[in-house]
Amino acid sequence: MAEPEQQFYESQRLRLSYWAWGAADAPPLILMHGGRDHARSWDRIAEPFADGYRVVACDLRGHGDSEWATGSLYGITEHMLDLLALIDVVGGPVRVISHSFGGEITLLTAGLFPEKFDRIVSIEGAGARLEDNPRPLAPQRFRWWASDLRSWEHQTPRVFPTFEDTVARVRAANRSLTLELAEHLARWGTRKVDGGYMWKFDQWVRSRPLPELTREDLAAAWREVRAPVLHLIGGSSHPHQSKINNRPLDEYFPDSRTVTIPNAGHWVHHNQTAQTVDAVRAFFGPPPSRTTRS
Repeated sequence: MAEPEQQFYESQRLRLSYWAWGAADAPPLILMHGGRDHARSWDRIAEPFADGYRVVACDLRGHGDSEWATGSLYGITEHMLDLLALIDVVGGPVRVISHSFGGEITLLTAGLFPEKFDRIVSIEGAGARLEDNPRPLAPQRFRWWASDLRSWEHQTPRVFPTFEDTVARVRAANRSLTLELAEHLARWGTRKVDGGYMWKFDQWVRSRPLPELTREDLAAAWREVRAPVLHLIGGSSHPHQSKINNRPLDEYFPDSRTVTIPNAGHWVHHNQTAQTVDAVRAFFGPPPSRTTRS
């Protein structure tokens, strides 16, 4: 398989990166990674779909080769604006495969702009940051938020002396990864600096803005999603991934189904790549014709 081509687009004055596989005139399939990840983590998912789609894997702002939002925050609403800008570049409506926080971004955007989406696969994405949105917002939580955010001004990124150290860190975070995949993730997720290697992501992506959306806000947006949604859940992941407030995910969306992938954790697409591809193919059906798209 040929290496993907890297391209850039503009959103909210930031220069953001994406990688593309397949013919330029094929229907678009966008891949959205999760927090502290990068676009090239999708390589093994992108390649099986490149024969029928223009597969586009983006680096979220502050991740991979995209610009950092210096002086700003990394809230879900900012990421939503970036996704809308990317859809304008590739054309819509789009199909999307998303993971974790990337799924949360996609599902919110699809609820607010339903006409821009055709089908959505969310890999453990619904409710990815709901635990950060309590209500009501008490004064002491404002103080905690301000102190936490200011603390990032005094933190410095970790430098790993050798590339092998970065690979070991990737494998420590997900012990089910093969050495080959861990090396691939580390290769595209780090940059060479004086003294060793650093992660490409901005350490400030770990910070959180004040709650922008409550659980009720997200649930209201999800009710407006018109595209069919497939939720993929790891059979070995946390039990709460398949429910929110003790309600099954499918109850929140007009057209939704949930599939559990056995022997997979939160990184379902890494742990069980073939099963993930099969589930997505069955859900997507054939690629849409360009003539049927707006």
